[in-house]
Amino acid sequence: MTARRDEVAIIGAGLAGCLAACFLARRGYPVALYERRSDPRAGTAERGRSINLALSERGLDALRRIGLAEQVMTDALPMRGRMIHPVEGEQQFQSYSAAGDRAINSISRGALNNALLDEATALPGVRVVFDHRLVGLDPTDGSLSFETPQGTVAAKASVVLGADGAGSAVRGQLLAYGLLNESVDFLDYGYKELTIPPLGGDFSLDPDALHIWPRGTSMMIALPNPDRSFTCTLFWPNDGVGSFASLTGPAEIERHFAEHYPDVIPLAPNLVDDYQHNPVGVLGTVRCTPWQVNGSVGLLGDAAHAIVPFYGQGANCAFEDVVELDRCLDECTDDWLAALPLFQRRRQENAEAIATMALTNFVEMRDKVASPVFQARRRVEHALERALPGRYVSQYELVSFSTTPYAEVRRQVRRQHRVLGAVVGAAALLLVGAIGAALSRGRQA
Repeated sequence: MTARRDEVAIIGAGLAGCLAACFLARRGYPVALYERRSDPRAGTAERGRSINLALSERGLDALRRIGLAEQVMTDALPMRGRMIHPVEGEQQFQSYSAAGDRAINSISRGALNNALLDEATALPGVRVVFDHRLVGLDPTDGSLSFETPQGTVAAKASVVLGADGAGSAVRGQLLAYGLLNESVDFLDYGYKELTIPPLGGDFSLDPDALHIWPRGTSMMIALPNPDRSFTCTLFWPNDGVGSFASLTGPAEIERHFAEHYPDVIPLAPNLVDDYQHNPVGVLGTVRCTPWQVNGSVGLLGDAAHAIVPFYGQGANCAFEDVVELDRCLDECTDDWLAALPLFQRRRQENAEAIATMALTNFVEMRDKVASPVFQARRRVEHALERALPGRYVSQYELVSFSTTPYAEVRRQVRRQHRVLGAVVGAAALLLVGAIGAALSRGRQA
């Protein structure tokens, strides 16, 4: 058991690490927050790496617990549905909720990170050390080694938490010691950011929606920003026709967008420059087990279970991790040896469930949202939600607008689909019977 006077080391001062520091400081722990980057509040964002977040109920629930939700939401833009952009024809709006009153919230990852950093550093007992890249970790005694601009620095902690993202150095150290198994499944897709600036000082697209350009094997999305611009993200294959590798010159870039995204060209004057100079990011799913070693080293957020971004749940899921870890510490009276294994048992099934749903949602967003069959199914779902409030709830609403565990969401949706299938089947039999009876009466007549 770690006494409250013992300092906890958190590796990674991103979203999950800063939130964890806030929760632990409120429990009375001294916290050392180590970050390989310089202080992000003092610099500018890396080009093409802003990646807006879709903050929804799970993330907001965590922020409410530290009194930060209201402040964060002042810069958030609610998106009440998807706006589908076909190659030709009118745009189509698809509400996220049956009543049309619920929204996910577009927010800058950098702005949210800075707010959490400010909150963490304002709490007693929290110190943040920047420009410290973890290069060594001895899980037997918590010894840490960092590369810094001043040379190698040593530190030590009774508990070390890795909140350092999908490429986690903490996970890498545990892997090097043979203490965990890891799998990383990369998609054959990458992402690249573009920008649609304000038009005449105002939004050039509807700011109340997440915009999608579904194109079968690829897509683009756009999220609104407080400065009335939109951050666009291309999700394209890495290789082959219409891929990042196949489009390099200005003329071919312009031709491709004119053919596949014709309404974007007049809205994005820097399109070619953005495309040529912004980097291509990788997309993948990280799985590992165990998430902890001897109750003294643990992983949370993307460091334990990175997912693809197509359900907008990466940060929300990581925030939920922190809430659950806090709950486990409560139940185990701050005995880390008991709390960290309990945390993994509680969260691993849910992390796998949202990883699967995120991959499935990629296919839905790029292939299905423009389909009349998909749109009809969504209308039926919304009708059922209105007719059976609380008894029939769509998967999207359960994921985005509740804190129902992800694994339970999948089980509930399967149950609903079985019931719906039975109802539809029974209705079909009744209809066939009625038609048969009518035909029989007609012959008798």
